[in-house]
Amino acid sequence: MLDHVTIGVTDLDRARDFYDHALKPLGIERLYADGETYSGYGAGRKAFFWIGWRDEVLSGAHIAFAAPDRAAVEAFYAAAIKAGGRDNGKPGLRPQYRANYYGAFVLDPDGHNIEAVCYAPG
Repeated sequence: MLDHVTIGVTDLDRARDFYDHALKPLGIERLYADGETYSGYGAGRKAFFWIGWRDEVLSGAHIAFAAPDRAAVEAFYAAAIKAGGRDNGKPGLRPQYRANYYGAFVLDPDGHNIEAVCYAPG
């Protein structure tokens, strides 16, 4: 079982702006900021997703966030694109993964593949 995930970013301010906007539709917000090196995102008082400054980022990371419904997946995608993300898979059904798998994929400013997914029927 995972407790938290941390990914590296090359521009902490840019990444904070991206994640502040992209994760908000999923009910995830920035809870902690450790100066100019790290920020923690989560719900309630638990941060489970962290970003941390690195000189260079080499990643093939794919991180999927649970969405409560399909509208939240679509809101995530719109917010992420508006905040500077790049399309990596528009919102839609992906039955090849699982019945009712509704997801959207965006590359963050450092190229990490960020997803929002909902399994609820339409």
